[in-house]
Amino acid sequence: MKFELQYTDAKSNARAGKITTDHGEILTPIFMPVGTLGSVKGVHIHELDDDIKAQIILGNTYHLYLRPGLDILEKAGGLHKFNGWNKPILTDSGGFQVFSLSDNRKLTEEGAIFRSHIDGSKHIFTPENVVDTQRIIGADIIMALDECTPGTAEYQYAKKSLALTHRWLDRGLKHFDETEPKYGYSQTFFPIVQGCTFKDLRQQSAEFVASKGRDGNAIGGLAVGEPAEVMYEMIEVVNEILPKDKPRYLMGVGTPINLLEGIERGVDMFDCVMPTRNGRNGMLFTRNGIMNMRNKKWADDFSPIDPDGTSYVDHFYSRAYLRHLFISQELLALQIASIHNLAFYLWLVGEARNHIIAGDFASWKLSMVKVLGNRL
Repeated sequence: MKFELQYTDAKSNARAGKITTDHGEILTPIFMPVGTLGSVKGVHIHELDDDIKAQIILGNTYHLYLRPGLDILEKAGGLHKFNGWNKPILTDSGGFQVFSLSDNRKLTEEGAIFRSHIDGSKHIFTPENVVDTQRIIGADIIMALDECTPGTAEYQYAKKSLALTHRWLDRGLKHFDETEPKYGYSQTFFPIVQGCTFKDLRQQSAEFVASKGRDGNAIGGLAVGEPAEVMYEMIEVVNEILPKDKPRYLMGVGTPINLLEGIERGVDMFDCVMPTRNGRNGMLFTRNGIMNMRNKKWADDFSPIDPDGTSYVDHFYSRAYLRHLFISQELLALQIASIHNLAFYLWLVGEARNHIIAGDFASWKLSMVKVLGNRL
């Protein structure tokens, strides 16, 4: 994987770049739709590609490991061939899902022992076997196993957790460097900065991660309960240390405003379930604010869903029709809303890139933040 830093904003730390993988190029800043089980819920591959304009998607190691399982994925030739997506794929290590199973997991020096949410069977993720698992899934970008501490964790717990995450990172890196890709294309490995909301721990972790000299680096453990302003502060602390010539991936974030604030602070890559999850609940994000499609005000509004939208659903369907689908609990409503929101997120990061290149990102970002939180 290669990263070319193409433009920097004069009035902020925003950047525009290009990531090159064996499955294609990714123009940054970029948002990555989440395909937990190998599919972005309710969205066809051709819609992701042609309409939404996604450049990279995520797969979830924990869920894919449990179902369909590594045997099926290996027989298929990896996730790209299994689901038909021929552009880059990033997989998380499964750590966040394991650690969210607080009643069904145990952390040891060896790894994370957990029970399946499907059938209760017992499993272990180690820094080494999550590398092997992601190799089999066929990800272009593989993530390190880490512990994602809650945003409210106490200092001593966060310090102890960080030390374990760093020991796991060394083991995972060693195993990655001693193994080969399975399907004839290159794969790369991103370490993850942790440290909760404590500046000194974040600095320590960023320095440790930066010293590994990998192709890209991730920032984890944010948007997990801490205030947004604290998250932004931690991003600033970390990005002062992480190398500028490598992409920076902020994991699991977030709202449209979160994305713009992250971009302003030098983040290049984002993912979040919010556009699809909130869409399935009737919330549409637009460049003028947020629409709740269950509201009665849309019942006889026959104008397009979003006249400014970039997706075909925005212009083909009316607001009244989409509200009717939601009120009637029709599955098409979930699909339309998911496609709209994902297309909007990709438009937003694309516009951010355009304004970084044009040199007016700071003023454009300020005007966008003022309207994105509006309730329409």
